[in-house]
Amino acid sequence: MGIQPISPHSVLDNLRDIRSRIDAAALRAGRNPSTVEPIAVVKYAALEDVQTLLEEGNVAWCAESRVQDALKRREALKNSAEKSRWRFIGHLQTKKVNQVLGKFDSIDSLDSLKLAEALEKRLEDVLSVLVQVKLTEKETQNGVPLSQVGDFIKALEAYPKLQPRGLMAIAPMEEDPEKLRPHFRAMREAAKQHFPNLDHPILSMGMSNDFEVAVEEGASLVRIGSVLFAR
Repeated sequence: MGIQPISPHSVLDNLRDIRSRIDAAALRAGRNPSTVEPIAVVKYAALEDVQTLLEEGNVAWCAESRVQDALKRREALKNSAEKSRWRFIGHLQTKKVNQVLGKFDSIDSLDSLKLAEALEKRLEDVLSVLVQVKLTEKETQNGVPLSQVGDFIKALEAYPKLQPRGLMAIAPMEEDPEKLRPHFRAMREAAKQHFPNLDHPILSMGMSNDFEVAVEEGASLVRIGSVLFAR
């Protein structure tokens, strides 16, 4: 059985509420709300809901984290898929690099030089990437440890077709989003330190349960899935 869609009005209402909450969080931190964008994470959404967002929601960014699912969804969406730009946010195996090139405007989960080399070999044009930072000690979580991010970005200079634009991180699971503030703050400082030549390095952090705290601490992209498609 496929995922059942929710009312089109509910999807758009949810998006308006999320944008309102983003704006309020940005203003609380003295930030311009226009510097923060939601990413619609569509991996668990019904195709009809994604189509509604693309056709009526004016969503700047959508994201997928599974290669095969992403390709199937893009094919099913047809021309509607072109109404948004797409980011890949999941772990990308080197053997699947060929499948994602040309399908995504940014790879937000660059986490190894092995992957950087695989991308460099197959790219014809420059590709924007975000360096995925690992914020926990869990072996199941991918990413570059925060203490090694500077060296990693320096090493990426050997791959001129890759254009690092900032950082991405998945925060630890916490019931109280306030406990994540130190992690988000450390990410903000790392972005400022390691991208001194960018006026506005991208900082992708915060998800459905903690995006307001992430915005207050400097996120420029927040990845929203469950709240966006909530019934």
